[in-house]
Amino acid sequence: MRTAAGLPAAVPGRRAGGGGYPAGVSSDEATPRPSRLTAAAAVCAAEGLALVAGGLFMLVMGIAGDPDSSSAAETGGVTLALLGVIPLAAARGLLLRRAWSRGPAIITQLIALIPAWTLLRATGVLIPLGIVLAAVAVAGLVLLVNPATAQALGIGAAGARGGDSSV
Repeated sequence: MRTAAGLPAAVPGRRAGGGGYPAGVSSDEATPRPSRLTAAAAVCAAEGLALVAGGLFMLVMGIAGDPDSSSAAETGGVTLALLGVIPLAAARGLLLRRAWSRGPAIITQLIALIPAWTLLRATGVLIPLGIVLAAVAVAGLVLLVNPATAQALGIGAAGARGGDSSV
């Protein structure tokens, strides 16, 4: 249905200018999520869950175990568990295609390289753990800086739309 000016008429339940998508659904949400974005969200979620689990373990060991300093173990456990919320929130944001989520996700990957390097310089069974952590962090970085991920999150769209790029 068109108006007298030849423009599409508003249809109940449809957004004006929304390309025929139901109300509340943008064209970005209607297109399928790139698998790279889903994989990046999975990496962030796994890291967040590992941090929360490690924090809860430290907290329980600080309360029920026999640590050298129970207050340090409890504080460390709570801190680690709370830090796990950041990559979990970033993972949710990535799944929902929120542009803000890419920053915390990238920072999480960069910070994960620090303990990975420390574990790689250790001895014994800690070296394979460092290799796994480094591989996960690098894979997460590669997925997050991928142009398809940026496009799916709407990052850099102004330059793609023909914005002024002259010097």
